[in-house]
Amino acid sequence: MSNWNRVFKPIVVLCAICVVITGALAATNAATAPVIAKAKAEAERLARTELLPEADDFTPVAGIDVENVTDVYAARNGTGYVITSTSKGYGGTITVMSAFTPEGQIKQIKVTEAQETPGFGSKVTATPSYWERYMNQDAGKALVLNQDVDAETGATISSKALLRAVNSAIEAYNAIP
Repeated sequence: MSNWNRVFKPIVVLCAICVVITGALAATNAATAPVIAKAKAEAERLARTELLPEADDFTPVAGIDVENVTDVYAARNGTGYVITSTSKGYGGTITVMSAFTPEGQIKQIKVTEAQETPGFGSKVTATPSYWERYMNQDAGKALVLNQDVDAETGATISSKALLRAVNSAIEAYNAIP
């Protein structure tokens, strides 16, 4: 058996397969990326509407540069703001949307993305009854865990991460001109 059949032919065949698969993945990504981006934007719009249902529509607020804050939106009819912020939790990044009233109170919050441990961290990130602890809190200052908002037993890291994300949103809210 020649070196070509034994050594080089399998290498060439594997390289050709890799090139074809890479091209197929790139084409699939190019075809689905706009659809995924559109679906994500729609999910974010629906979450903002859920948090601030009295808002007629939202306008992005520019010029707010606060660490861990990704988006700031104002309701066009002046009924409040929705701010998206992130924080590092136990299992990964936690993304939180916080709705604020024009009077400076947290109306409500919603965790939109999280990879926390099921049964422990998910008590914080997947439980709307836990999020209610943030309702009607004053947005004039950063919140303190176990003073303004109680931590969830057994999920201290996730509780602290959620609090950091909300405090980033509070800081952004206070930076709105």
